[in-house]
Order: sequence, then C-alpha cells, then structure tokens
Amino acid sequence: MQIHSTAVVEDGAILGDGCVIEPYAFVSSKAILGDNVTIKQGARIIGDTHIGSGSKIYSYAIVGDIPQDISHSLEDTGGVRIGTNATIREFATINSGTKKGDGYTIIGNNNFIMAYTHIAHDCCLGDGIILANGVTLAGHVIVDDYAVIGGLTPVHQFVHIGESCMIAGASALSQDVVPFCLAEGNRAYIRSLNLVGIRRRFDKDTVEDINRAYKFLFRSGGGLKDRALELLGQNPTIEAKKMCEFIINTKRGIPLDKGRD
Repeated sequence: MQIHSTAVVEDGAILGDGCVIEPYAFVSSKAILGDNVTIKQGARIIGDTHIGSGSKIYSYAIVGDIPQDISHSLEDTGGVRIGTNATIREFATINSGTKKGDGYTIIGNNNFIMAYTHIAHDCCLGDGIILANGVTLAGHVIVDDYAVIGGLTPVHQFVHIGESCMIAGASALSQDVVPFCLAEGNRAYIRSLNLVGIRRRFDKDTVEDINRAYKFLFRSGGGLKDRALELLGQNPTIEAKKMCEFIINTKRGIPLDKGRD
C-alpha cells in the first residue's frame, strides 16, 4: 500500500492490499477500497463509497458527494457502490444515492467512465458500459450491460437504456431505448440496430435473430406494444424476449421517428 504524505485518508477508511493514494487525494472515513485500487492526484472519495478491486479513479474526480437536488437533505444521503476494474477519468462526478431512491448509486464491473461525465443520484449501471466525455445522467437513470453513450449526451431522469444500446454523441435522450438498438438526435429516437455492438458480442445466428425481431417490432402499422405481445407469444429467443419485455414494461415510452407509431 502506498499513501502519499499529502493525501488525506480519514480514520475508519478500509483500504485493501496494494492500494495507491496519490498526492492531495482524499478518502473518507466511511470509504471501503478493494485490493489494488488507485486514487490519483486530487481525486476525492466522499461518504459511504465502496470501490471494487482493480479500479482507478483519476485526478480531480469526485465520487460520493451529495446529490444535486434542491430538495435533498443530509439525512436522506445514501452511498455509492462501484464494482471491480472501473476506470473513472478526470473531473467525473458521481453523486451518492438517496434513501428516497434505492439508497445507492450503483456502477457495475469493468465500466469506462470518461472525463467530465456526471452520474447523478440513484443511477444504476450494469457491466461493461462506456460513457464518453461529457455524458450527463440525471437521477434514477438505468443503463444496462454493454451500452455505449457518446460524448456530450444528456439523459433525462428515470430513462432506461437497454443492453448493448448505442446512444450517439451529442444526442439528447428523454425516453427508453430498447436493447440492442441505436438512438441518435435531439431529441434522440431509435434509428436502427446497434449492429457494431451486437456483432462484437454474439455469433452470426444470434445477430440474425435480433435483426428479425427488430424488423418485426419496428415495422410500420399497428402498435409497438401490440407487436411486442404478439412476438412474445411466439416463444422467441432470449434476446428477442428481452426486446419484447422492455417495450411492454417501458415507463417513459420508446422514442420513434416522427410519423411512426
């Protein structure tokens, strides 16, 4: 373990083997760091924040500070839970969860959070996600595994971004995006499948099945939820079932091109 003489590690903090705390970094008394976590120069780990092994928090990132919510009270403050092998780059901000939410802002394993990204209170991120520079997630946003969000994209509170989605850079997203799809624009709407992303994850047969499900669900005529119910009744594959169930359960609606249902 290496703790620089100018770093502040409060009494009560728990640090695993091989941790590195660089100059002028801060680690709170309630923080728990797994093995081989690096907190780089000037980064701040605040409050009830747990960070999994192998993660790196880069300079001047702030993890675990209170929500940017005018109705928030200190008594309502929760914490942050970050999985293993996270990369959180310079000046990123990750706010604590709230007791009014689920208590924690949660970030899974193997996520790449680029510079100046903001993740607000009570967000829940899965595994293998990439948030490019300047992405801003409002409160209670859910991002499922392997999604990618392009730079300078704001995401409205309570939006759900499905598995292996791609949100293009400089978009503005205010509705839910179906798994395996690509959304783009201001306001963003679903334009196609995220073929690059799904080809990286799945074999050819699975990609073709997802493509057939997409064409069935997003064809013109009829209601999107009606088509999802119809396809779900045909005992589809796992990936097609995920698409159908997502559409049926959406709370903010699915962003479609103007002129489509």
